[in-house]
Amino acid sequence: MNLNEEVELLKGVPIFSKVEQARLKLLAFTSERVNFGVGQEVCHQGDPGDTMYVILGGTADVLIDTPNGQITVAEMKRNSFFGEIAILCDVPRTATIKAKEPLATLKITKDMFYRLVAEFPEMAIEIMRELAHRLEDTNQKLRAATRAA
Repeated sequence: MNLNEEVELLKGVPIFSKVEQARLKLLAFTSERVNFGVGQEVCHQGDPGDTMYVILGGTADVLIDTPNGQITVAEMKRNSFFGEIAILCDVPRTATIKAKEPLATLKITKDMFYRLVAEFPEMAIEIMRELAHRLEDTNQKLRAATRAA
């Protein structure tokens, strides 16, 4: 995949949709393209995190450690992003991300992430929206589990 194709893919990611093309080109150029095979971990719950990832292709499972073993709590696909919580909160990874099928990602460093958020406040709003959606989804699942218990 060439730089222009990566820029086109990044335009489809909601958090980058309002970022100008020249900045997306810089992001694509300065970020690392990383591919993962089926079953390969992208990151592991509890590990330190200083990068976020954007899925360019494929799907991944979001796994949480429990006393009874890992459980899948979500699936992420093209245009999804993850790892932002470790960057924003300076906390260890909150989940394990494992490739469900061949996975193509763009790895974005903490410094680049903060530069983009500083230059494009719209990006921060989109990240907050996504985090709010994830929180509401988690709350719904928790309410359902509590009713079932």
